[in-house]
Amino acid sequence: MTSLSIPVVLLGALLAAPLASASGLYVGDRGVRPLGRGGAFVAGADDLGAIWYNPAGLVDAGPSVLFDGSWVRFSTDFTRRVEVTNGAGASQVSELPSVRGSSEFLPIPTVAGSWAYGERKQLVVAAGVLAPQMAVMSYPLALEDGTPSPSRYSLVTLDGSLLVIPGVSAAYRPFDFLQVGAGVNVLTGSFVTQTVFNTSPPERLLSAPEDPSYDALAELRATGLLAPSANAGILVRPAKWLRVGLSGQLGYTLDAPATVRVRLPSAAVFAGARQEGEGARLKLTLPAILRAGVEVRPVEALRVELGYARELWSTHESIDILPEDVRIHDVAGIPSPFNVPAMSIPRRFKDSQSFRLGGEYTLSAGKVFALDVRAGVSYEQSAIPAAYLAPLTVDSDKVTGSVGLGLRLGERLRLDAVYSRAFGGQREVTTTEAAVPRINPMAGEDFPTAPVNAGSYQVQSSILGFGLRYQL
Repeated sequence: MTSLSIPVVLLGALLAAPLASASGLYVGDRGVRPLGRGGAFVAGADDLGAIWYNPAGLVDAGPSVLFDGSWVRFSTDFTRRVEVTNGAGASQVSELPSVRGSSEFLPIPTVAGSWAYGERKQLVVAAGVLAPQMAVMSYPLALEDGTPSPSRYSLVTLDGSLLVIPGVSAAYRPFDFLQVGAGVNVLTGSFVTQTVFNTSPPERLLSAPEDPSYDALAELRATGLLAPSANAGILVRPAKWLRVGLSGQLGYTLDAPATVRVRLPSAAVFAGARQEGEGARLKLTLPAILRAGVEVRPVEALRVELGYARELWSTHESIDILPEDVRIHDVAGIPSPFNVPAMSIPRRFKDSQSFRLGGEYTLSAGKVFALDVRAGVSYEQSAIPAAYLAPLTVDSDKVTGSVGLGLRLGERLRLDAVYSRAFGGQREVTTTEAAVPRINPMAGEDFPTAPVNAGSYQVQSSILGFGLRYQL
């Protein structure tokens, strides 16, 4: 392939962006080959997967193209608990029917290309598109018997969200033992969510606090997302059998125009009501990530890496929705027009860390075929305190096991596959610690609403992926 062909490859990568989809927390590690190693791919990064893990490794990628995709199969069983007061004034905890949320079938891709320059190919420039390893969740709006879903005040669906990260990177090897790299990228696309607001008047004055006739189905659609970021990394090889890598990825700060559309409640006070205007802004922050790894090669065919990552989720304080010109007219008993106030979903996440151990062993079969056998295991802490766990994003401390294969056909083509499964167990949120409120834009600050996230959460998560790399 000539250097003229490289822009065509990279243009194809950019055009592939609509295939990606994401929202919520990161689910597992990304990239078919790195995931096969349990995410231990910071020191051992030597193909275009280095764009995400450590751009210094792009020197080893040389001129090449990489295509892969992963399917995140993610589901959550949520059993909500509420505290109710009986006629005698005594409080008791009641358990509502369980509801299951699941992710859509949407492959999460990596599409990238690179080219090498210099007599020793010591400078490599790469570009590509990838998507965060996330799950697009949906819950039923109503149960099979027609009663409203207990999860409706946290999330109905994220279907329609499309987030991708196009970027360019460069890596350089000034000395045989040292590689450095850096890249710039931007998180872009659209974020779409549907949830239910409850517009009951201040608690217990005129209606039950969760009267379904006061439910309003709301859709937030932010299509102008544009959050620039950057990453950098370094690789040191003090010996032929040893590689040490460090890398860092800056976070993403989203402040994007959005629209808010509301299906007004069926309660009689809304009989003649109407919405005017739909403009708003969406604000949230996604974390910076620090990574480190040490890879050893006790024999030529075996590579083993121990890795560490820290995700700075403490910057993710809230999801803020700021209506700019949204008004509700002609609601009985409320001055018209009613200006919809700012709404904030508290998140209060904490920094999380993970440890990874993985590697690969190459089995050669002559000059034409070789098989890379991969395996890895990781332990990751959840970033979500129990008080802020909610159906919108569910996570737990977990151990993840991965297995993968890479079939090399000659010196240029490699086909990859991976299967990964997480084991996290159940999490409980008591009614006394739950802190995610039901959103009620009609109540005002003087009438705080009750939390809606108490209950038990059970997560099932697995990833299946395939890909190919072609050396130019």
